[in-house]
Amino acid sequence: MSGDFVSSGDPAYEAKVLMISVAARMAGMHPQTLRQYDRLGLVQAGRAAGGGRRYSVRDVVLLREVQRLSQDDGINLAGVKRIIGLERLLEQAQQRVARLEAELDAAYRRIAELESLGGFPRGDLVPTNRTSTALVVWRPRRTPDR
Repeated sequence: MSGDFVSSGDPAYEAKVLMISVAARMAGMHPQTLRQYDRLGLVQAGRAAGGGRRYSVRDVVLLREVQRLSQDDGINLAGVKRIIGLERLLEQAQQRVARLEAELDAAYRRIAELESLGGFPRGDLVPTNRTSTALVVWRPRRTPDR
């Protein structure tokens, strides 16, 4: 859907530069509908210095999705708002998973790098197959001055 304009990786995709009349035309709806969607929290318009609403290409893509869900799929606007919110949460979770996977890969690479340096001390890591049910109680030593 966003292929009609700029790609989502392009910084212009997020820029709030489109006047309401342009965004409405691009989304295929009336400007009053955009105002209503803004009031309902379905889309968050930026504001120009004079107070006019400004939209991004991302907002236009979202408006098209709102229109598709409400008109084609028959979902009410409260349902559309919930779906959009869940999609945002999913996108954030996917980004976090990707970031954590990258960190994990970097950690594995670092471990492999350290292990390849011949003198990596591994004496503290001893594999064992024994299981134990022993209980160890530790108490700090008391010094005579206490």
